[in-house]
Amino acid sequence: MYLEKAVPCLGVSPTPAKINAYLNSLPCSQAGKHAYFRAMKAFYRWLYSPRSGFNLQSQANPMTWVDAPKVPKRILPSLSREEVEAVIEQAECVRDKAIVSLFTESGLRLTELANIRLSDIDWSNRTVRTIGKGNKEALAPFGEQSGRYLKAWLAEYHPNGSNFWGMNRWQIVVIMRNLKAKTDLPCNPHTFRRTFACLLRKAGVDTMTIRDLGRWESLEMVQRYTRSVTFEDSLRFHKAPLG
Repeated sequence: MYLEKAVPCLGVSPTPAKINAYLNSLPCSQAGKHAYFRAMKAFYRWLYSPRSGFNLQSQANPMTWVDAPKVPKRILPSLSREEVEAVIEQAECVRDKAIVSLFTESGLRLTELANIRLSDIDWSNRTVRTIGKGNKEALAPFGEQSGRYLKAWLAEYHPNGSNFWGMNRWQIVVIMRNLKAKTDLPCNPHTFRRTFACLLRKAGVDTMTIRDLGRWESLEMVQRYTRSVTFEDSLRFHKAPLG
């Protein structure tokens, strides 16, 4: 959609000034302009590479000299411990309670949680083996509460093959949407992943440890997820260096 609008206006070899003028002329928000920028950057990178077959020199790629539009750093929502408990209370069955609890305690992504197999769970160490981004295998932790809900769910349901939950990822999304309607709280996998990071940060866990536990690739991602943590939250863990 972005390219269909942009490329006819810019052509194959626009100047950086023309690209900047086009981005500035867009009536959308800065975030919208950034979306145009990302699409155009990907397109022209391909166009000016050997893969396109157009024999254009990569050094001549005009996007090299175009700065990305500035996007305000929004504080995305996360839940307090009390709010998570309220969501769990509103969950219809033990399976749904297990899903919410595991999202919060492990920081699992939707696909990671949906693809859990019974053999992936290490009950003694309370970890789940996952295949995450880039097809990388990793371990995700969970706590006693999730362990209780998971065992209660297994007492009711015997996983058939690899389907631990008896549903696919989109059915899990529907559960999240129903909980949002019930509680009027943001209930989706990304919110619970941010909640995982923020609750750990508020408990005094350092960002490098959170990065490792949540299987993020960079500290920048952890900082983005924990932006709602305030100075007052961190001040509780301050220890004066001189006593």
